[in-house]
Amino acid sequence: MLVAERRARIVAEVGRRGAASIAELADELGVSAMTVRRDIEALADDGALDKVRGGATTRRERGSAGHERAFEARTQQQVAQKRAIARRAAELVAPGMAVGLSGGTTAWVLAQELRGVPDLTVVTNSLPVADVFRRPDRADEPYTQSVVLTGGVRTPSDALVGPVAVRSLEHLHLDVAFLGVHGVDLHAGLTTPNLLEAETDRALLAAGEEAVVLADHTKWGVVGLTTIVDLHEVRRLVTDDGLADEARELLAGQVGDLWVVPVEGD
Repeated sequence: MLVAERRARIVAEVGRRGAASIAELADELGVSAMTVRRDIEALADDGALDKVRGGATTRRERGSAGHERAFEARTQQQVAQKRAIARRAAELVAPGMAVGLSGGTTAWVLAQELRGVPDLTVVTNSLPVADVFRRPDRADEPYTQSVVLTGGVRTPSDALVGPVAVRSLEHLHLDVAFLGVHGVDLHAGLTTPNLLEAETDRALLAAGEEAVVLADHTKWGVVGLTTIVDLHEVRRLVTDDGLADEARELLAGQVGDLWVVPVEGD
């Protein structure tokens, strides 16, 4: 196989899955891990993909550590993965609970899964999440859920953050808090590009009797501007089966409980 052909296949495979490990690519291509590592380095230099520890991911925008994309744009990405994660996470919620939902599109998808849970109290700093619970599906349906929306400064992802949001959360007691994140990294932990959002997310996690992180596989190796919490502080993390085996092993050794859910169509 020519070098150009091999590298084209690497780009195609990483693009199809969102991320791939060196070991997986080496096995699929029938070459050594060292060859794949050199290919990834060359492709990363050319801007075709992003090199991460142990593999590669699809290319993200340059300067993304401090860049936060608009909410609407992110709703079109990893749709099946987010739905699978949300359905699994929804199993932790029962009628009558008080739950916290962070900003972000995965939490927004989870909110849609929770619309049918009666007598739910939802605390959120996300305008789109609050809007999911704004009205019942039919005009004759009673309102059986209560929504508490924090105040705060609005971010590009339509989350409310900052001191007002933190004060709204710090005296609450939730059965479970669900947190979507910008990035997950072995060394940087859970990260976000927004300094105020990190403080707000920590307050949400602290308010939950149980805290659950929601992150599809493309978040692995992504590092935002600031750390929310380190991985060893995460009690439970839900991701999808697109996560490379090496990343699964690394995460399983850091977080309390790792749930890897299958995605329909894989």
